[in-house]
Amino acid sequence: MSIIRYFIILLLIIIFQKQVVAEEVKKIGKFKDWETIVIINNTKTFCFAQSIPVLQSPKKNKRDARLFVTFRPNDKIKDEISTTPGYDFNKKNSITAKSGKYKYTFDIAQENFAWIADSKIEKKMIKTMKVGSRIMVTGYNQEGSQTIDHYSLLGFTKAYNAAKKNCS
Repeated sequence: MSIIRYFIILLLIIIFQKQVVAEEVKKIGKFKDWETIVIINNTKTFCFAQSIPVLQSPKKNKRDARLFVTFRPNDKIKDEISTTPGYDFNKKNSITAKSGKYKYTFDIAQENFAWIADSKIEKKMIKTMKVGSRIMVTGYNQEGSQTIDHYSLLGFTKAYNAAKKNCS
């Protein structure tokens, strides 16, 4: 094989690899306690509003917890609510979110993430989040200890609308 042919093949491999892993992350905005992020990965786009807890219980155990509302137009998914407490969930106990008199259960738990299976319930929870001031997510770690993450809802509506707009 000639050196030129070898060089061209190597160059094509490098270009192809860069295209495969090309991912663009755009921070659309920070809206009080929420932010909107768009990820463009090859031909797929993901948009989400996310927040971190303003208070965690127990206080001695700092975790990388998050609450998300995601839009994935390529997969025809919108208003997908998910949460991660920063640990793997205990499958024996339920994961819930509570705001005022409204309580929602996350039906699907997989390792350190949980989702709500019913889109109608997700829409109800989003309505609650738009008018509420705080939402608490309760989960249990592998040892069975309870954790509660308190999320402020200040800025949620703007972050949600920005995520929805960027993935419409």
